[in-house]
Amino acid sequence: MSILTSPRGKAEVVHCRRTESHDVHCIKNLIRKFTQKLFGNLNVIRLLEKANLAITLHNDKEEIMAQATFLDYPNWNIAQQHDWVSVFRELDSEIPCTPLNTLFMHLFVAVDEYSVGCCKEIIRNVFREVPELHFIFLIVPSYMSLGSTLITVFEQVGNAPSLLCDEDFMVHVCHRHSHHPQLHIREARVEDHDDLMPIFLRHDTVLRETYGEYFLGELIEAGDEENHAVVCEVEGAAVGFMSVCSRVNMQLLHECFDLGPFHGLCTPHPDDVLRPPPKPGLQGSPDAELGRSSQDTQRTEEEPQEAVSPEARESVQGRITKDAAAEEALSPVPSGNTGEVEDTGELSQEHSTDDVGYSVSTTSSASVSLPEETGSFCPTYRGASAAFCIQLFCIDEKYEARSLDFMNFVFGLFPDKNFCVISLPHLTPEFVLIQNFVKAVPFSTCTLEQDLYIFHRAGLLKSITIRLATVSDTPGVEKLVSTLMLNKSILEDLKQYNEAHRDPDGTPLQVFVAEVAEQVAGVAVIRDEMDIEYIRSHYNIEDFIYFSHHQREEHGRLYHFALNPVFRRYTKFFLKEILRLGYKSCLYYPVYPQAKEGKVQRSGAHSLTSALHYLVPVRPRRQIVYPLEKLGTNAPSKEVSKDAVSYALNHTNRKLTLEPKITINAKIVVVGASSVGISFLDTLVFCSHLKFSNLTLISTHGLPGKKLLGSEQRKFLASDHCFNDRDHAVLSLCSWVSVVVGKMTAIDRVAKRVMVSGEEVVPYDHLVLCTGLQYQVPCPTGADISQHPTNREVLDSSRRRYTGPVPCNHFTLNDEEDCLRALTWIRNNSITAEGHVIVYGNTIDTYTTVEMLLSIGVRGSHIHLVQHPPTSTITCINNYSVESAVEDALRAAGVTVSRDALLAQWNDGQDPDPIRSASFTTPTKPFTLPCSVFFSFCEKNVDYETFKAFNDACLVYDGRLVIDTNFHTNDIAIRAAGPLTKFSNRYYSNEWAHGSFNSKEIGFQLAAAMLSLFDPTLEAVTEPPADLDRLIPMYKGAKVKGGVLPGSYHYLHIAKPAIPTPLEVQMAQSDFGVEIVTGNAKSGNYFRIHINRYKMVETITCLSKVPFPAANYIRLFGQHEQALNNLCARYEEGLVPDLYSYFTEPWCMALFHDRFIDLRKELRQILSSKEGESLPSIEELARQMEDEEINLPEKPRTYLKRVFRESIYKPLVERSILDYLRYNHYHLPMYAWPGII
Repeated sequence: MSILTSPRGKAEVVHCRRTESHDVHCIKNLIRKFTQKLFGNLNVIRLLEKANLAITLHNDKEEIMAQATFLDYPNWNIAQQHDWVSVFRELDSEIPCTPLNTLFMHLFVAVDEYSVGCCKEIIRNVFREVPELHFIFLIVPSYMSLGSTLITVFEQVGNAPSLLCDEDFMVHVCHRHSHHPQLHIREARVEDHDDLMPIFLRHDTVLRETYGEYFLGELIEAGDEENHAVVCEVEGAAVGFMSVCSRVNMQLLHECFDLGPFHGLCTPHPDDVLRPPPKPGLQGSPDAELGRSSQDTQRTEEEPQEAVSPEARESVQGRITKDAAAEEALSPVPSGNTGEVEDTGELSQEHSTDDVGYSVSTTSSASVSLPEETGSFCPTYRGASAAFCIQLFCIDEKYEARSLDFMNFVFGLFPDKNFCVISLPHLTPEFVLIQNFVKAVPFSTCTLEQDLYIFHRAGLLKSITIRLATVSDTPGVEKLVSTLMLNKSILEDLKQYNEAHRDPDGTPLQVFVAEVAEQVAGVAVIRDEMDIEYIRSHYNIEDFIYFSHHQREEHGRLYHFALNPVFRRYTKFFLKEILRLGYKSCLYYPVYPQAKEGKVQRSGAHSLTSALHYLVPVRPRRQIVYPLEKLGTNAPSKEVSKDAVSYALNHTNRKLTLEPKITINAKIVVVGASSVGISFLDTLVFCSHLKFSNLTLISTHGLPGKKLLGSEQRKFLASDHCFNDRDHAVLSLCSWVSVVVGKMTAIDRVAKRVMVSGEEVVPYDHLVLCTGLQYQVPCPTGADISQHPTNREVLDSSRRRYTGPVPCNHFTLNDEEDCLRALTWIRNNSITAEGHVIVYGNTIDTYTTVEMLLSIGVRGSHIHLVQHPPTSTITCINNYSVESAVEDALRAAGVTVSRDALLAQWNDGQDPDPIRSASFTTPTKPFTLPCSVFFSFCEKNVDYETFKAFNDACLVYDGRLVIDTNFHTNDIAIRAAGPLTKFSNRYYSNEWAHGSFNSKEIGFQLAAAMLSLFDPTLEAVTEPPADLDRLIPMYKGAKVKGGVLPGSYHYLHIAKPAIPTPLEVQMAQSDFGVEIVTGNAKSGNYFRIHINRYKMVETITCLSKVPFPAANYIRLFGQHEQALNNLCARYEEGLVPDLYSYFTEPWCMALFHDRFIDLRKELRQILSSKEGESLPSIEELARQMEDEEINLPEKPRTYLKRVFRESIYKPLVERSILDYLRYNHYHLPMYAWPGII
């Protein structure tokens, strides 16, 4: 925030932010004829799309005061985009401009009255936002003057001719030192105490309270050869402080962090032990390591590399000194930063794939196999410590962007040290200084509650150059990638590029290298993106770009990216240069899924690039299931409708290259890979402006979506349609989330730790419990059936927990892993040929399991479906027509069905392992069944070990884990969601719980509640009024269940969240609405839609012998029947004989489109807007008529139609609909609009 004063003395408060797309209209209004003469006739939207940085100033009323746009190459075509440096060096050799320190102003507009102040404010903010920036160039036609505004910040450099026409242009430059200069760094003096203490006290008073009033002066006085205190000075006053020390507890760091990529922060020594012996003894247990961040877990075996030659070392050393001197030349204040800069160490240090990465070519089906971990081996470093540490650091917020200016000076204080380290509590927000450091990866055994950040001396180099590769780069690239698993692929691409610049199939190929001190420090390989139509139609790439403003050849795919970890802070610069030199505007990086078993689950289908966290994940789009045969020539193109291999997409573009991300280091641990937990993680991961670096999932079987049962439609368990295998593939949560495979057994609330499987410890700052409910092993009543007892005479054991040994042929199926284990056991033990199978329970999963057994070859006469007494009058299907069809199918298959049966004994009370027979009691007489496999689907409950963890941690539990409306348990650091929970009794809503709602929506709302803690862009959450604090939230998403039932019936049920009620009771209500039914359940073409009294679709039930597009039908929920082409009227007229066929007609494809909801919102906004200040909107008119506030001479509907036609609303609505169809024509080519017919 700044205050600008106009020449007339009028003051205006202005705020600075990045330019957004909705600013375009205001920017155009600020363009004058003079602006067009200076910058040319510009397409503002296109310019903003290609800009590296665009800054907007606005006042408190959100009115735009000024805007400026900056790119990394000059305008007016005075130089080629990829080769402008030589042109500007010729203009003035005294200006050491490079692509790293230079930007070009392509547009500036401002409100005339405040233009000078706005211009200076924008320039100040640009230099503050981009610390490496030293020069901003402005090119204008030579016959034009800069005007009274721009001349205040720019000075003339020289003339340059245009490449395209016979015209000269004037080049002007703006220097950093005039607006946001480098800081002068010097040794601290005791007199600095008074300047520095107010800065410290603004941040924290703990130091003063602990060490006394004059702790800072005492710290400065205590300086010696090992301890130094330095300050940064502005106009004679100290504005920042840093205390550094050469004593570092290396033993502790080696025990807690993986420092292999940095040679243990030690100088190399001949006796260093860097890898385990060739024949290691016992390997560490796979349980001995927890998940690290998956972006930091993929490791390669390190290999010794050749030392850098003395000549190269001197070259690097001299280059740093030269860079430091050049930086000093840019600053008018001598800062003394050019002190001795000594040996920087080897640039070619051992690399791990924690810091350099690569990817799998999509043209290859080969997958990358990860090498085995080295177990408990720890390298031994014999050399001296090569690190010093920052003990204390503080700087005035106004100068924080220049924090890195300290580093040159403090490295000069320790000429024998190559590394600077700083440790911080992990909840500390990342400030500017440590954003230039590399975060070390902690070991799984690390109990240190701090993060370690590392900076190498060579990171001070400013002479990094990105260029296209040449044949002479091959040896350097070979050395750089020698330890990478995909080094052969990278070298083959380099060879192909040097030979032909394109692949054998003609795809353009480019290879770029990063060069520092004449050594290759990085390499990247890109190809033209040949599948851009598929990307546009299957991913929300338009959340980040205006697709129509990017040419096809401007889209590229990143295949390989490797960068020396010393220079990781230049990753974004490397990506920016790839875009500039490659004439690209967008880069895409796909991540293909691959399951990997083990204690720690990892993403193995690619090797994560060191650039991954500088890209943004792109959310996949929900796809329409097209009836391609019926659409014929009106179907989408094959590029859109093809069934390609699913992958997660990551992206960057020119706009994002200078866009900062907010790093969240808080340890967020999610327990349970339920739909709620996955939805929660999905929401956090796809917050593109945030980077959650410490997300952990604890799950019994890791992440779901491994396709263990293949692509079979028949599954043992019914589906809630929240996530399928494709969804898991396109999310690729394992790229962002550490996965610890195991079961939570204890929670230590004081130490904030979770015990996993009784042996591993996972620390947390925020714990999210989403374990859901599981089927449990039933506890037999123990009744002796020889006495012929009935259910009345038997004690109910449903509340009792089974504590005996679980028989080997007893299965409770809760996830796909359980299903695979059961299926494998059945096939290995020849059950399909001769075994008897008992399926016990009365949930929908019993029916889907019976159908699965029939489909794999188990004879129906050997399947026994035993249903225990129901706990409710509502059946699991709650539809008599469907139930009758399923029962007939069971009889036809020969399946025996027994109802109201209680499990009495296994093996007549003898040893139950394995189960050979099972006895049951009924309301009449007991019976015994032979048994080879026993499936139990009794009522779901909280797993006992999970309950014990809650109970031992003193979390309030009342049949379920008790939470409030903000998901909090009685511990503020522990949240819970899903069927596991219930609302506190103070809400008086025991009949409503999270289990009543859509799990995906619950997970999203849970994430939204937590984001308010981390996301500074969100408005502060206000506490609800006291009377509303007792209301539970109501979620609107549909509850969905589906599966394949006996008789090969494909079943789907979609309903609004509601307290379960028998269907007959619902239909007897006076406000029930309308029921539309076509087909017959037993015929396998049953389709039922319930439309409520508000004409909205409330329930859908489908039962079909033929697979149907369930994803499409889920989109019908909540739609008005008139949006379904006046469904009620057509049905009454007999025009809808078959709803399955009805919803495959071309007109309804838009209903299934993922952006149809956006169209509805836009139309609603139009109808709620006013034509004039004194005229009510259509929405207000409708409300007034409903409340009978106006008298009408005609019917209300007729009146509204007339007002709609005669006002501006009709053309606005029509234009909005046509724009929607044009913009989404690749998905909806079956619709016509004016101009195509």
